Amino acid sequence: MPVSDFKVIDFHVHIQPWRQLKPEVLALWQEYHPDFEHLLALADDPKKFVQMLDDQGIEKAALINYVSPEVMGFTEEINEYVSEYCKEFPERLIPCGSLHPNFTRDVAQKMRYLVEDLGIRMLKVHPPHQLFYPNDYLNGNKTLKIIYEKAEEYGVPVMFHTGTSIFPGARVKFGDPICLDDIAIDFPKLKIVLAHGGRPFWTEIAYFLLRRHENIYLDISSFPPQNLLKYFPKFEQIAYRTLFGSDWPGPGVPGIRKNVEKFLELPFSEEIKRQVLYENAIKLLNLK
Repeated sequence: MPVSDFKVIDFHVHIQPWRQLKPEVLALWQEYHPDFEHLLALADDPKKFVQMLDDQGIEKAALINYVSPEVMGFTEEINEYVSEYCKEFPERLIPCGSLHPNFTRDVAQKMRYLVEDLGIRMLKVHPPHQLFYPNDYLNGNKTLKIIYEKAEEYGVPVMFHTGTSIFPGARVKFGDPICLDDIAIDFPKLKIVLAHGGRPFWTEIAYFLLRRHENIYLDISSFPPQNLLKYFPKFEQIAYRTLFGSDWPGPGVPGIRKNVEKFLELPFSEEIKRQVLYENAIKLLNLK
């Protein structure tokens, strides 16, 4: 089945203010992307990015941004950046923002600002880059607790990076998805997106969590689609809460359309393919 037969939402694309990157992180990005100036051009001009989506047959994209001054260099300014970037194409671009619990004051007010003023549709928590366990509210991190409470109240999903990271200064231990078990229990109405499926060595935990908790969703970004069944042999049992994502332009990602093509080659029903590529994201974010 050709890509043109399917509507596609890429639930995990990185369009970010790249000029904030720390020098050592920027050097790694440039190593993987010798055409880094092209990424800068896309991040500066939403028209160019939407044209790229058109060229690749992608209807919508969630633009994943998060605060990580310690590892990546991204500050809270990413929220204004992604909000402004998406304004010109609100039917095509989905803004994802972030608060860092260790650097945020007046967090309830900040959450209101993100959701009501900036129109942020999803939050990103990146434990290996923000250097905390996502269930650290159990150890007294009250700010983190308020972030989850407010996200639950506003109906805004929270995406959690799970699995490894190659960037300098990242702490992989914080990427264990088992911590999301506590969050799913303590915040039962919170929509939790388990990004990257705990790849590569926590995928069994990720599968267990999806089977246990109805408020957890899987984002398959950064998986080579042709290897998906290797990591999730019973994928069809969790397909109704799985979201297609590419992680483009992350290291090793050949392109959004190429990932879609590889996914369509998998031995799934047409119904499952439509759910993963489009319908599940529409339901999760209440999109038109």
